[in-house]
Amino acid sequence: MTAAIMASIQLVRHEDYRAPDYEIVATALEFWLDADTTEVLAELRLRCRLPEPPEYLIFQGESLDLLELRLDGQVVGADRYDLLDEGLRLHHPPQAFTLNSRVRVHPATNTQLSGLYAADGVLLTQCEAEGFRRITYYLDRPDCLAPFTVTLHADREHYPMLLANGNLEATGTDGQGGHWARWHDPFPKPSYLFALVAGRFVVERDHFTTQSGRSVALEVYVAERYRDACQRALDSLKRAMAWDERVYGREYDLERYMIVATDSFNMGAMENKGLNIFNTKYVLASPETATDDDYLHVESVIAHEYFHNWTGNRVTLRDWFQLSLKEGLTVFRDQEFSADQNSRGVQRIADVRRLRAAQFPEDAGPLAHPVRPDAYAEINNFYTATVYEKGAEIVRMIHTTLGPERFRAGMDAYFSRFDGQAVTIEDFLSALEAGSGCDLQAFMRWYAQAGTPRVEAKWQQDLETGSLSLELSQRTPATPGQADKTTLPIPVRVALLDRAGRRQPLRVGNDDLGTETVLMLTQPQQDWTFTGLHEPCVPSLFRGFSAPIILERSDAVLAEPFLARHDDDPFSRWENFQALAIRELLGYIAEPTRALPSGDLREAVAAVTSQWPEDPAFCAELLTLPTEDYLGEQMEIIQVDAIHAARESLRRALAMVFGDTFMAWYQGLAGTYQLDGLSMGRRRLRQVMLSYLLVNDRLRWEAIALARLQYAEADNMSERLAAYTLLVQDIHHDSEDLLMDFYQTWRHHPLVLDRWFSTQLGREEPATLHRAANLLVHPDFDWRVPNRVRSVLGAFAANPTVFHAADGSGYRFFGEQIRHLDGINPQTAARLATVLSRWPRLDAQRRGHMQGVIAELARKPALSRDLAEVLSRCQDAAASSA
Repeated sequence: MTAAIMASIQLVRHEDYRAPDYEIVATALEFWLDADTTEVLAELRLRCRLPEPPEYLIFQGESLDLLELRLDGQVVGADRYDLLDEGLRLHHPPQAFTLNSRVRVHPATNTQLSGLYAADGVLLTQCEAEGFRRITYYLDRPDCLAPFTVTLHADREHYPMLLANGNLEATGTDGQGGHWARWHDPFPKPSYLFALVAGRFVVERDHFTTQSGRSVALEVYVAERYRDACQRALDSLKRAMAWDERVYGREYDLERYMIVATDSFNMGAMENKGLNIFNTKYVLASPETATDDDYLHVESVIAHEYFHNWTGNRVTLRDWFQLSLKEGLTVFRDQEFSADQNSRGVQRIADVRRLRAAQFPEDAGPLAHPVRPDAYAEINNFYTATVYEKGAEIVRMIHTTLGPERFRAGMDAYFSRFDGQAVTIEDFLSALEAGSGCDLQAFMRWYAQAGTPRVEAKWQQDLETGSLSLELSQRTPATPGQADKTTLPIPVRVALLDRAGRRQPLRVGNDDLGTETVLMLTQPQQDWTFTGLHEPCVPSLFRGFSAPIILERSDAVLAEPFLARHDDDPFSRWENFQALAIRELLGYIAEPTRALPSGDLREAVAAVTSQWPEDPAFCAELLTLPTEDYLGEQMEIIQVDAIHAARESLRRALAMVFGDTFMAWYQGLAGTYQLDGLSMGRRRLRQVMLSYLLVNDRLRWEAIALARLQYAEADNMSERLAAYTLLVQDIHHDSEDLLMDFYQTWRHHPLVLDRWFSTQLGREEPATLHRAANLLVHPDFDWRVPNRVRSVLGAFAANPTVFHAADGSGYRFFGEQIRHLDGINPQTAARLATVLSRWPRLDAQRRGHMQGVIAELARKPALSRDLAEVLSRCQDAAASSA
């Protein structure tokens, strides 16, 4: 079935791009809003860009009831247009004309949450990537920009607030309980950036004064129950606005900046011009309901969507193949903002954790694709970790290569050249080249080539001559559709550390490079020789993770223990700490009778725990073991059961050796709740300590009592949820009373209740499958709310022991739910289903079970295009491997 569906879908190919035949000079929309039936009147002023008009012009449209169509004021006869699956085809369009259409849409039945939909008693839109065509007939493509004037009519009682992009021009009453509002956005934008919201909200307000002295109104619209949880969003927004002015010289351009929060949203947030629509989980934060991680996520996502005002809105995309031009670039910007607000080292570790958890497996499996893909069937499927996270790493490599000053000059040139335009990645690089004076064309290979490069490092030091030679070589494994790989420009940030961990001066030939430099690996193999080094040194490579690669060191056994204890680069020290743990775990899997922990890892942990933690957040990162998923990525065939057993054994071993220190730290790190970096770090480290204490046989019962006390007495969600999660997921502890208490306390707070659903599914025992099935029929579960769906299905798939049950029961259960969800919300179904792409790395038994689920899903009648594309690519990989 999947093959037949895919064969019937015409792929969109990058090479087939052609500019639109017409431009839209101005767009005027008028809505008569109602949840059941909304009418939309659109007036489009169009002008042909060709010397002669084409034979026909297609306006995209989907799920629309056409009521009226006029061209230059005259009714269009039935012989002048056709209604097609993809929209409306107008025959013999004039050189310039005005098209008026009136359509009817049905928000209440729009469970896809794309276009105009009803949720929680309000009306909202989501138009990225191609949702606007579900609102009216339009040239729904990102390179068709126009200023918008939007008039909204609605019943005042049901929809007292009427919001759209831009500046509010006028309001009034319609009589008989109706009212209206007219909004005008003077900045030309593509249809994917359109937004409207109608409903009842409370509004939290603030203001920001720009560098030119303008006052901008800041407004956050939320449901009444969330009134007291908006301050973090407003504070983050003001800091993001100030940071963008300071670092990039970018000032906000409208009279107001609005954020609307909803529980029913497929994505995290959307950067609609001046009217951002957010998933509530990335807006709301209070100590009682949000963890420290939630606070950091709110800060990051608020900034991300604000930064889009320039990198995505004012300068937008020529076509969807350029998606990383806005997303990768803006992820880099929000990462740098967060690094400036918090600990740069810890932020970089978090960035890399995220990249390795999602993007590295994507690059290594059947869903591998370049940052700029060659073709797609459904654009929603390319909002991926590769486009976002790897795209951000490419920008970071360019930033590393140019340095901050030249990168800023290049970005100034980018904004100056392309403000108000729809552009390409080539345009981006050309502007950076013009501003910096550097040739960056080689970086286009990163955008065009899938796969994670592997860099092998060898070195040799001659103390008599004082020289150290470093040899680096690169290779990229084959990926689906790309067997042959080319060399890439790979910036390697390097330092040389002596026995005491001090950085030594770097000299190559007659060039003094300081104590840290960036080498550019551009060939399959290159050599560098450093001189003036008469003391033994160890190279610290890819400091700050200067490129998204996998490093293979010939000296790993000797270098990793040294760097784990002495490296002054936070990322590099953490990286080598992780490498020690991975080597320990893989060794135990190969030889389960060996003693844990080994001398190297024990000494590294002892070095961390030998003194009171001055940077508790960084200590928490060092002492957190690699995840089971990441361990699996180190294996050719993922040994699910062995990985779980090894990780648990090492956790217990470390808990036994360092138990007394961990207990002292747990007790000593307690303190009053404050929302600053040091306090957040203390709470994070306490959670890590408690997790170890609960598996220490000698201290376990004391740890359980402490965890229950922490749950009962905590005055913040970070500490309460940490204790609750550890106890609920402990298979040897009866936590039903905690589950009931947590539910009764938070059943009316959707975001916290999502945690109640998800934490239960982290319990690593067969009964979790039955618990998941029960949660799907719980009165508080709703298939129409993506957050709630992800809290069950996403959490279930993240439980390696239960999801990867050897009998295939976890896969079958998951497949049945994806099948059902596809009929409700194809976008969410397809994104959740990407976990099935991991099948090639599983053992034969599990591989067979997962392939069976993929095949069964592919036979589903009325399979969505979103899910069909994901399954098809998984099946293509199966066929090629056979």
